[in-house]
Amino acid sequence: MVLLPPCSDVCGKEFRSSLKKPSPNYPYRKVKKCRIVPAFTIQAMQKDTRVLPPPKCGVFDPLPAKPTMFRRCYQRGEFPVSIEFTTSGKRLAWKVPIEKLDFHHYLPMFFDGLAEGTYPFNFIVEHGIHDLVTKGSYKILPVVPQLIIPIKNALATKRPAVLCHALKCIQMLVTGCDRVGEALVPYYRQILPTLNLFKGRNR
Repeated sequence: MVLLPPCSDVCGKEFRSSLKKPSPNYPYRKVKKCRIVPAFTIQAMQKDTRVLPPPKCGVFDPLPAKPTMFRRCYQRGEFPVSIEFTTSGKRLAWKVPIEKLDFHHYLPMFFDGLAEGTYPFNFIVEHGIHDLVTKGSYKILPVVPQLIIPIKNALATKRPAVLCHALKCIQMLVTGCDRVGEALVPYYRQILPTLNLFKGRNR
């Protein structure tokens, strides 16, 4: 035998009216969503609107890599250098004595490769500049004006690896030759803006 639950004392009219009551969790009024509108317009003064924030300037965003003249010349075999693998590691081998090279041609080309961030170009550039600066002596100072644009282009890439690589080569240039630091002073306004931008982002 099935027992049915007892009937409630609520009549039909009261039961129907109870169904029309909203639930406690149901909002009594709909909340309007804020519309995003452009700044400095009439729409920005309307109700339920929010001004579109300004876009990011991207001042620290690195620039895309571009093929350099150094890469094109190296791929054509115009540099008298090669990478040798020895028991102590890799080193740069010169096919011509460094003292006989035309520094007005080769040193700016090596500095143009500072913007390269991939192997083997960055390896050849760093060791090539080191060898040229070490054995160039008095031939380095007259070439300094030709090095400013390549240095500026390398710093303008804003890539941390390239920046560190360029600063290391500038340090080798200044400490390896006399009066080079003094010769760089007139070109500070071309070199320092990017360094000033990153001076607060030391890692």
